[in-house]
Amino acid sequence: MKATTASDTIPPLDSPGDQNRQPPALFLLFFVEMWERMSYYGMRALLVLYMTAATTAGGFGWEKSEALSLYGWYTGLVYLTPLFGGWMADRFLGLRKSVTLGATIMMLGHISMAFPGLGAFYLGLGCLILGNGFFKPAMGQLVGSLFKEGDRRRDGAYTIFYVGVNTGAFIAPFVSGTLGEKLGFHWGFGAAAVGMFIGQILFIFVGPRLLGDIGIKPAATIKKETKDLEVSHGALSWIEKDRLKVIFSLMIFVVVFWTAFEQAGGLMTLYTDEKVNREVFGFLIPTTWFQSLNPIYIMTLGPLFAWFWTRLALKGRDPSAPEKFGWALLLMGIGFLFMVFAAQESAALGKASIHWILLSYFFQTCGELCISPVGLSMVNKLTPSRFGTIMMGIWYLSFACANKLSGVVGSYAEKLGETQLFGAISITAASCGLILLLFIAKPLKAKMHGVH
Repeated sequence: MKATTASDTIPPLDSPGDQNRQPPALFLLFFVEMWERMSYYGMRALLVLYMTAATTAGGFGWEKSEALSLYGWYTGLVYLTPLFGGWMADRFLGLRKSVTLGATIMMLGHISMAFPGLGAFYLGLGCLILGNGFFKPAMGQLVGSLFKEGDRRRDGAYTIFYVGVNTGAFIAPFVSGTLGEKLGFHWGFGAAAVGMFIGQILFIFVGPRLLGDIGIKPAATIKKETKDLEVSHGALSWIEKDRLKVIFSLMIFVVVFWTAFEQAGGLMTLYTDEKVNREVFGFLIPTTWFQSLNPIYIMTLGPLFAWFWTRLALKGRDPSAPEKFGWALLLMGIGFLFMVFAAQESAALGKASIHWILLSYFFQTCGELCISPVGLSMVNKLTPSRFGTIMMGIWYLSFACANKLSGVVGSYAEKLGETQLFGAISITAASCGLILLLFIAKPLKAKMHGVH
């Protein structure tokens, strides 16, 4: 019997309706990522609240600055370990084993956090950090592996995949967040473990049928078997070097974007909890539910962005990745401008109106859709295939720096005041966006040598 290969899962470009059809395996990865993100964001929605809650309420009673600092370390390390995990996947494990190993370790981490005590807490965080290192770069590379070089559907596929990420993020606060706030934090952490388990059941039992041989063998083994030694071990060509320079240059701007964006899980969560009027028609909205705003917008706008990018690409008018990154930063700046208005209102009246939070998350999400799925697709296209997964891990280094910086930046709110801090974030993001669009995007596009 013939083994299923990548070409069997990819609708050929010359088939009817080829411009819009996506590989069936993409939707498997969509649901696996959805459940994994449900577990991650469920835990994240509770993390800062858990650390700052009084011991009588089941928390640790930490100061806000302490909680935000640990939050920054945790979310930073979550994006640092993909460098090691990507190398392991490329050299020894293969993408599929890397996903399963990472998911299993993360599930154990969530289970550990379902138990009280600092020891279980730190053990759980450690498992989540390590497991994510194996899982995250392999999943990103698996999506790209579904397509042949030059396939125009790739950007749209990454956007669809990103909707899966945010579908899980949408479910998380309503499940883990509500359980954590109403029944106890450890119930919420336990629910996150269940989400991780469901995702892996799907991957293990449905994956072989839809993925075939994709991702089973490590990239190093495949190159060795094909005896493509020149490609495997040869020096980088000047075109490859130029394309890698584009990736590393844009990582600087990615750090700025995600430093601002990740305030959502730390500073903005605490601000919403204390200084936003959360009562609507007599119902007090739980703080963790606001973590669902971003994924609601993603699920609503994501398909529109995917369609929009695809239509522009077919007409030859699709903005380059550097241009999209510039727009992302401008939109982030607008999003935090609304937080400045919120801070001014809460300073004057005691509480800020909920509509400022809704508007801020809306513009932040539009920016996210211009940078996150586009960035994953760009790295996949610009990186030489012989070290694709490890390069995905290097890309996540920018996320690691940003997440650590987000905790540092957020901790200054008590010293500077929310108005000044939100204003500084807004100005920094918008300024970087303008610099990228006006002075840097065009030279970087030239160094991409035809890759869009």
